[in-house]
Amino acid sequence: MKKSTRREFIAASAGAVALSAAIFRSTQGWLAQMGQVAGIGVERPLGRVLTPPHAEKIDPVSHALSRLTFGASPGDYACVTTLGVQAFIEEQLAPEKIDDSLCDRATARFADMWNEPLGEQYDADPEALAPVLRRVTLLRAVYSERQLFEVMCEFWSDHFNIDPGKGDCRWTKPNDDAEVIRKHALGNFHELLRASALSPAMLWYLDGRANVKRTPDEKPNENYARELMELHTLGVHGGYSQQDVMEVARCLTGWTIHGRRDDGFSKKLPTLKSDHFAVFFRTEAHDDGAKRVLGQEIPAGLGKGDLDRVIEIVCGHASTAQFIARKLCVRFIADESPQSAVDAVASAFSSGRGDIKATLRALFATPEFAASTGVKLKRPFHFIVSALRATNASTDADRPLTSYLERMGHMPFRWPTPDGYPAAAAHWRATLLWRWNFALALANDHIAGTSIQRAHLQARIGSDVGLMATLLGRQPRAEESDAWLKSGDGLALLIASPAFQRC
Repeated sequence: MKKSTRREFIAASAGAVALSAAIFRSTQGWLAQMGQVAGIGVERPLGRVLTPPHAEKIDPVSHALSRLTFGASPGDYACVTTLGVQAFIEEQLAPEKIDDSLCDRATARFADMWNEPLGEQYDADPEALAPVLRRVTLLRAVYSERQLFEVMCEFWSDHFNIDPGKGDCRWTKPNDDAEVIRKHALGNFHELLRASALSPAMLWYLDGRANVKRTPDEKPNENYARELMELHTLGVHGGYSQQDVMEVARCLTGWTIHGRRDDGFSKKLPTLKSDHFAVFFRTEAHDDGAKRVLGQEIPAGLGKGDLDRVIEIVCGHASTAQFIARKLCVRFIADESPQSAVDAVASAFSSGRGDIKATLRALFATPEFAASTGVKLKRPFHFIVSALRATNASTDADRPLTSYLERMGHMPFRWPTPDGYPAAAAHWRATLLWRWNFALALANDHIAGTSIQRAHLQARIGSDVGLMATLLGRQPRAEESDAWLKSGDGLALLIASPAFQRC
C-alpha cells in the first residue's frame, strides 16, 4: 500500500471534511431514530497548569501518556513532566493509591446494579446488564485517573474474552469483569488464570460446566482445555499436543455451576439467592486417575487439586512467558515487536512467576518501548476515548456515543469468539471513514449526551497552537497548523488526522 505524504493528506482534507459532513448529516437521522434520551456527563475540572507539550517530536512524557493511558487529558503533560516518567509509571502501577472520585461520580448512577452480589443478578434483566457493563467500561476509560489499570483491564478482557450473549453469561459476565479481570489486572497471572478457569461466565462460555466423566465410556469436553492452552497460556505454536489437550480436559472434569436450568451438567439454581451461579466441584463427575501434561506427571487421587497442578504447569512453561510477553509488546510497543523486547519481557514474567507489575516494568524499561513513538494505530475504543480525554469532554456514554463504537466494530464485550478483539492495525483500517464521522460530530457537539467546552478549553490553553499540541503530544508542524486554519473545522480535522489516530 502506498504511504500518503502529509502534503497529500492536507490536499485531501477539504474533500474528506465535506464527504464526512455529508455522511454525518445522514447519520444524525439514523441516531435520531433510536429514540435515545441522553443523560448528563460528569464535567472534568481543568487543572491550574495546562502547559502543552513544547517539543517538535513526541518526547518521553508524551510517549508514556500515549501508551500507558487511553490518551492524555489537558494538564496531564504538565503533571507528568513535574512528576517524572518513572515516578508516573510507579504511580500507575499502584492504582489503589490514586484518588478516583471523579470516575466514581461518573459511574455512580449504576452503583445499585453494579454492586449487587452475583446471586442477586439472577433477578436482573439480562438485556440491561450488558449495555450497563459497556457504558461503565467506557466511562471508566474516559474518567479514571487509574489509566494503566483500565488499559490492562481491556487487555485481559480481550485475552480471556467472553461473549455475554451465550447462555448464563448474560447474567455472569459482569461478575467476571469485577472478580476476575479487574481484581487481578495488575496482580499475578497465575491467580488471574485460576480465577478465570473457575469463573461462572467462563465455565458457561467455554463449556467447562459440561466437562464431566461420570462413566468409563464418557469423554470429557475439550473446549476449555484447548483454549486454555491455545489462547490463554502457551499459544497455538506453544508446543502442546492433542494428547495434552485431552489430559488437561481430564484434569478439569467435575467443575460446574448452579445454572438457571439443569442441562445435565450444571445444576438448577438453588433456593437461596446467595448460591445462584455458585461454582462447585462434583467428585462423581471427575476423572481422578493419573495424567501426564506437557511431560509432567499428575498423580491419581488429587481430586480438585488437579486444577492447581495444571495451572502450575502451564504458567511455568517457557511458551507461556513468550506468548504473554509478545501480546504485551504488541499492545505497548508495536504490532511487529522486536524479539529482543519480547525476550526481556518474557524473562521478567518467568523470574517474577507471573507478576504482572514486574513484567510491565521490564517492558517499559526496554529501549524498544522508548523508540516506538507514534507507530501504533489506535483501535476504535482507544481512538474515541483519547479524543474525549484530549478535548476534556463530558459524556454519559449512552447510545449516541456507543453507536460509533458499534459502527467501527469495537463495542466492548461484543466479540463472539474466544480470541478477543484483534490487536493489529490491519483489522481496523476499514474504520477510518467512521473515525472522520465521529471527529466531526465530537468537534461540533453533535453527539447527544457528550459535549466539549471548546471555547473555554482553548482560552485556558491560550492558543490554537497550544490546543493542537495538547492533542498531538508535540508541537504542530507548519502544514498541520496551516490545515487547521484553512479547513474551516480545525479541531475535527486534527482528531481525524493520521497523527492523532496513532500513539
